[in-house]
Amino acid sequence: MATAVLDIEQALLLLELDPPFEKRDVQLARRRLAKVWHPDLAPAGKQFEHERHLKAINEAADQLIVLAEGSRGGRVSRNAVKVSAAAARKAREEAGRRAYEEDQRRQAAEADRRKHDPFGSRMPDHSVVHRYARCLSYPEWGVGSVTGIYFTGSGDDVQQWARVKFQPGIRTVPAGSLQFVDFSKPDPGAERVERFMTAAQHAMAEGDYGLAAQRLVYARDAEPRNAAVLRLMTLAFWQAGNLPAAGRAVRDWARLEDDRPAPHRFAARIYEDMGAIDLAAEAAQRAADRGPGDADAWARVGRLRLRLLDRVAAIRALEEARRLGPTVESLLDLALAYHLAGDLGGEITATEQATLLDPSSAEAWSRHAHALARTDRITDALGAAERAVALAPDREVADLAERLRASQPRVLPAA
Repeated sequence: MATAVLDIEQALLLLELDPPFEKRDVQLARRRLAKVWHPDLAPAGKQFEHERHLKAINEAADQLIVLAEGSRGGRVSRNAVKVSAAAARKAREEAGRRAYEEDQRRQAAEADRRKHDPFGSRMPDHSVVHRYARCLSYPEWGVGSVTGIYFTGSGDDVQQWARVKFQPGIRTVPAGSLQFVDFSKPDPGAERVERFMTAAQHAMAEGDYGLAAQRLVYARDAEPRNAAVLRLMTLAFWQAGNLPAAGRAVRDWARLEDDRPAPHRFAARIYEDMGAIDLAAEAAQRAADRGPGDADAWARVGRLRLRLLDRVAAIRALEEARRLGPTVESLLDLALAYHLAGDLGGEITATEQATLLDPSSAEAWSRHAHALARTDRITDALGAAERAVALAPDREVADLAERLRASQPRVLPAA
């Protein structure tokens, strides 16, 4: 087999030449090396190696002679050698890259075949009556062509498999997951909805909310006014982080079930995540109006109104939440609203109720201490600050306690 000479630089190294060179230089180099590497001069058993090397020398010399004859003045300059060698190296790199990418594609295809087509080399164990089917677990694959039915296991543990050619490729799936298709009858929309809803629920159970949302889009296209589909699609897009799509889905859902608080509650949370606080507050108000007995809904309205600096509306909503079912969070929000409104008494009452509701809440005791510190109830404020520091050490509250101790009036001891 002949040795391939890849570029001028390698040919020059093989002939032990330095550029620039002429035709005469190449001929002399060939003669000199022939005296060294002639097969008749080889040690015993090395004739074949000498013969191959001399053949490579001759091929390199022929290449350089042709190049010298085509050059201006019959002389190849050093710069020409450098440019040619760089081009040859670049061509080798490109060929290597293509070979590597082709090898990667081949390995990926082989891995895909081993994973999805383990029965590719076997004849089917059972004839196929229905040729076309779809996989209920992955309906986005579309309708595939069943090429064979196979069996594994023995005794009572026999499993039936189907080898199906879908648009993404050949897949081997449990035969029980297939639904055979009769193209002579139209495909009812309700069946498509059921297929994609089931597949979406499987994807959500696996935590793949993006795939679930894609499947639910197909279900929505089959029945655009199906509230269950829109509700699940809203959740899938929201969990997948696609907030604009989640907003569109929740608006479609709210148009169908405007009298229910659920779509408006979802809309409020989605708009809040999007940073549209005004839209979130309006949606939260609609949810509270449609579910007036939900304390959490009123607390959300109050929190969002606070972010919009609407103190009156925030106090009104948070007072309703306190009446229905107070929580530490809603009471502290109410205290903040009273603080912004300049109502110190309302703030103290709200923080005190928070401490009574959860005596182990360091934040409630801290807020209560700061509220009391603005009154003349120094002893009560100091007690609240010490309780907050005991529950969760905090430098700011500790400094407040120190200031309160320093401001306490000094009383002379009794005689």
